[in-house]
Amino acid sequence: MKASDLPTNGNGRALSASGRAIVVHPVLRNETDGALRHPESCLDEAVGLALAIDLDVVHAECARVNRPQPSILLGSGTVEHLAQVVEETEATLVIMDHALSPVQQRNLERALKAKVIDRTGLILEIFGARARTREGMLQVELAALTYQKSRLVRSWTHLERQRGGFGFLGGPGESQLEIDRRLIGDRIVKIKKELEEVRRTRGLHRKARAKVPYPVVALVGYTNAGKSTLFNRLANADVFAKDLLFATLDPTMRQVTLPSGRKVILSDTVGFISDLPHGLVAAFRATLEEVDAADIILHVRDIVHVDTDAQRADVHEVMRDMGMDPDEDDRVIEVLNKIDALDAESRDAVLAQTRRNPRAVAVSALSGEGIDALDQLLDQRMNAHRQVVDLSIDLGDGAALAWLYAKGEVLGREDDDAQAHLHVAIDTADLARFEKRFVQG
Repeated sequence: MKASDLPTNGNGRALSASGRAIVVHPVLRNETDGALRHPESCLDEAVGLALAIDLDVVHAECARVNRPQPSILLGSGTVEHLAQVVEETEATLVIMDHALSPVQQRNLERALKAKVIDRTGLILEIFGARARTREGMLQVELAALTYQKSRLVRSWTHLERQRGGFGFLGGPGESQLEIDRRLIGDRIVKIKKELEEVRRTRGLHRKARAKVPYPVVALVGYTNAGKSTLFNRLANADVFAKDLLFATLDPTMRQVTLPSGRKVILSDTVGFISDLPHGLVAAFRATLEEVDAADIILHVRDIVHVDTDAQRADVHEVMRDMGMDPDEDDRVIEVLNKIDALDAESRDAVLAQTRRNPRAVAVSALSGEGIDALDQLLDQRMNAHRQVVDLSIDLGDGAALAWLYAKGEVLGREDDDAQAHLHVAIDTADLARFEKRFVQG
């Protein structure tokens, strides 16, 4: 991929740079057998990650690796070629779209005479630059410090920088190569305690919502699948949504009213990505628990993407790490997004697929097509846990009557001199709460 072929900022010019970078996607022979992903697609994604933090990508290529070298990963011929590219392009940063051991990273830096970061470092840098809430910052910092602790890289430069990020790209403290492990260890312990408090607080919030209660609908999906656009469409909100990897990080919640009049809480979450650092998944445990506790999970998929099946597999893998089985969990609905970008034949195939699958719906979050069908499906799912019961309440028991009107749907009512006889549609869980609170016996 030449510099002229690389994405721009929409004005036809290369993006403003915080560094001139080349991106390399190693294609390991043992990883290509039966692989779902196309190497060029993986390279495009890596370039997109670099552009997400305004790096000036001057060169990008796939590098085939027949025999991975423990000391440097790539073959000697590839390293010589890349060293020449670095010199010719005057690049100061090489992004290796693969996990690197500390030794491999250090040896590549010496051979290429440029700063080298791997996929994990790049993703953490993006997350560090994008996190906005206190919780998000703590979660990313925990993952970043855990990553740093295993290697002799730059010190805590992120503590001195204004733009965010975690210093993997260099910074004011670059001359300090020896990390103070004791300070990092102490900081990790402190962050874990703070995140445990966040987790406890989230648990209290979930209990409070259960008393209201509004069911929670959580959006999950691969980054850039259109979750935030769909969120905005469903909630009439203005959450930042852009054709950009990890455009949003911190979870956002809004109250949404379905066509039936039923209210739900819609929750937008961080996007997943292939080879998401395990430490990052662990760090975002408190946030991901919101997904696990949701009543319905909308898995938003970019149905147009060449690697849509691989992206689906990546999201399912993360969900399984959370203790869920997306194939068997009846809460999961697949939202096949961006059908407006399909040709007629592909579009018909996708629509036929959703007609056969009651757990799938095709939409265009951008144009609004299919949103009515999604709303109706959500209503159906919510009502699936409802039952219709006949209850007789003393007319003087205003609290019980108010509770039923607030939590259920009163389908009919007849009053006599002493009691109100109600025909009510109500969730099974709410009925149990009502009986525990108001029914004597």
